[in-house]
Amino acid sequence: MNVSDTKAKLSFSNGSPDVELPIYKGTIGPDVIDIRKLYAQTDMFTFDPGFMSTAACESSITYIDGDKGELLYRGYPIEQLAEKCDYLDTCYLLLKGELPDADQREDFHKLVTQHTMVNEQMQFFLRGFRRDAHPMAVLTGLVGGMSAFYHDSTDIHNPQHREISAIRLIAKMPTLVAMAYKYGLGQPYMYPQNNLSYAGNFLRMMFGTPCEEYQVNPVLEKALDRIFILHADHEQNASTSTVRLCGSSGTNPFAAIAAGVACLWGPAHGGANEAALNMLEDIQAMGGVAKVGEFVAKVKDKNSSVRLMGFGHRVYKNYDPRAKLMQHTCNEVLAELGLEKDPLFALAKALEKIALEDDYFVQRKLYPNVDFYSGIVQRAIGIPVKLFTGIFALARTVGWIAQLNEMIGDPDYKIGRPRQLYIGSTRRDVA
Repeated sequence: MNVSDTKAKLSFSNGSPDVELPIYKGTIGPDVIDIRKLYAQTDMFTFDPGFMSTAACESSITYIDGDKGELLYRGYPIEQLAEKCDYLDTCYLLLKGELPDADQREDFHKLVTQHTMVNEQMQFFLRGFRRDAHPMAVLTGLVGGMSAFYHDSTDIHNPQHREISAIRLIAKMPTLVAMAYKYGLGQPYMYPQNNLSYAGNFLRMMFGTPCEEYQVNPVLEKALDRIFILHADHEQNASTSTVRLCGSSGTNPFAAIAAGVACLWGPAHGGANEAALNMLEDIQAMGGVAKVGEFVAKVKDKNSSVRLMGFGHRVYKNYDPRAKLMQHTCNEVLAELGLEKDPLFALAKALEKIALEDDYFVQRKLYPNVDFYSGIVQRAIGIPVKLFTGIFALARTVGWIAQLNEMIGDPDYKIGRPRQLYIGSTRRDVA
């Protein structure tokens, strides 16, 4: 960390001595005030529900500027990566810090491809779930259960263990997600096919059957690969912080990633694109495009409980850079599949037009976000709404691993132990 010449001074109105706090500067973004010694110096904690003003770590992986609408992976703009790289290139970048050269790219792609199969006993593990279980419940169990199959890579403090567990998780997540989907349908599982791309292989495992040869549609393949890239990491969000906190105890990588999957399941986080599609289906049930104006009026009404899902973002105060890319992909997919006039997608386009032109939404910067467009794309491809968050978890796995490895390699890392402001009863005795 680079120490700033400027220092912060904390003063108290009760006459207690001032406390001088060092300030550190990042490469870009806000500076931070170091409060690590605050409790020792003042016998007080800071209070920051939701960690809205707290940096819990230093990181060199992802940077977001919400005001500018900028997202960088290892310094590279997300727009350039989505246009010039594939998902496994992006995985290499997040894990290693640099994009691969030609030889590194070939070796990394081959390494991931060689680990896509899962232990056959996984299918027996699956049978313990009900057929109608939510895919995220199944996926949480499967990812955590990997630690029972791969004993040679469960020591989080061993760099070699972390490396092999990273490859296994990235390689096997598509297989596990597809297995969860097939299990719910009652269809046979499709084994991975090594001559296909990462996204193409996933499409085949999802929608192929042993009855006939599956032909990968290159437009859908590209669209899915882009979804993976855009969701690969997003700085210190709820699930990433969960993975770091879980991993800080020294638990194995599979358990830490399973914790991230469980956190991502929440509708305020990974379930956002599912919520956006559910909203569109609710409007469609009300009457579709003809009722868009009525729905928007309810959104604007302060006394209404109707919420606009898939628009605006807590981080981005400008247009979500991922949404611009996904909007283009969305149009490509709908055109490829001849779905431009599908009632639900026509409704989505009508709502998008209002949000981009209506002063109410423009002034509040409630632009369509990546969840809005990715939900439309996934539904068009044929992915059921309940599986949207599973796709998100698949894509985000590499980000979680990169963040976990960075934390373990930080000499200053400690087990996470948030503090509290206690407001319960004072000490009392049982009568």
